[in-house]
Amino acid sequence: MNKTKLYFTLAISLLLSFIAKAQETASYTKKIDSIITASVPIQFNGVVLISQHGKIQYLKSNGYKDFEKKIPLKTDDQFEIMSNSKQVTAVLILQAAEKGLLDLQTPIKKYLPSLTMPWADSVTIHHLLNHTHGIVDTHKPSAFKAGSQFKYGNLSYILLGQILKNTTGKSFTELANALFKKINMEKTFVFNSSDNQSLVPGFMNNQNQFTKVEETFLSEDIAPAAGIISTVQDLSKWNQALFKGKLLSSRFQKQMLTASTTSQHNVFGKESMGFGYNVRIIREAGLDYYGVTGLGDGFTCLNVYFPSTDTSLIILENQMPESREYWSFKEASIKNIVLKSIVSK
Repeated sequence: MNKTKLYFTLAISLLLSFIAKAQETASYTKKIDSIITASVPIQFNGVVLISQHGKIQYLKSNGYKDFEKKIPLKTDDQFEIMSNSKQVTAVLILQAAEKGLLDLQTPIKKYLPSLTMPWADSVTIHHLLNHTHGIVDTHKPSAFKAGSQFKYGNLSYILLGQILKNTTGKSFTELANALFKKINMEKTFVFNSSDNQSLVPGFMNNQNQFTKVEETFLSEDIAPAAGIISTVQDLSKWNQALFKGKLLSSRFQKQMLTASTTSQHNVFGKESMGFGYNVRIIREAGLDYYGVTGLGDGFTCLNVYFPSTDTSLIILENQMPESREYWSFKEASIKNIVLKSIVSK
């Protein structure tokens, strides 16, 4: 084959590859469009972003920032990300461990000496990170032996926020906001009752009738568990930093992303799957990926990362269905489309 034919063959090959990729993107774009614009069985009100290798492949908003004034959402609006916040707290704890300021296997009594219940001498930071601590109230006996069961909740991450302050000398807000600045998450911040910047309000959805949440349950105390405000673009930056090893050493990144217990969530199927330090380790349709969800205060959130293709799917809604059967309903539908598009390659 002469050089002219070789160049021609390569050009055709590249063109076909480009066309195939464009068709594939157009295929899932159309399907996702239909999901976010459909009002049945429940209306979608939020922003969807898909990025690959840090570059945006899909970014659209649908619905309203304010239903009463009919102000439409923008793709860079800021949402409460609920339990997605816990992932940030987990990273800050592991960074403190890297510096030798705390030990994950040490009972928390060392770091929170004011605790008086016996479980403080057996529950470790590790147990708090993966929700296997058994603590239901800091003044009551534990519900089960540390490490024996999984029970998701906010309390353990509130305690982790206190541990951070006691071991680093800085508040969770100071530590988190410094981390966001470091990785250029310019529109992400920790909730502050005196300054919520341009945070969109949350709404409860009852049969597509939206009622504004007038009083948030967020406070400075609960911030390490649910108090971070962000955008889909900034969470894409977070994924690139976390999963590309820019936030933690390989040792602690592996520890965070290794299943140390199991848990079930309907977004990812009916079976129990691995759970690390506030990250779900999922195997679905023959593909391994990571996910974290958030729900409450009139918000619904999903952040999924597919390492095989370096793809992030991030969905932020400022509406929460009152009916449990529709919790994260559209999030799961969109995730399944992206999953199928990756598996079918």
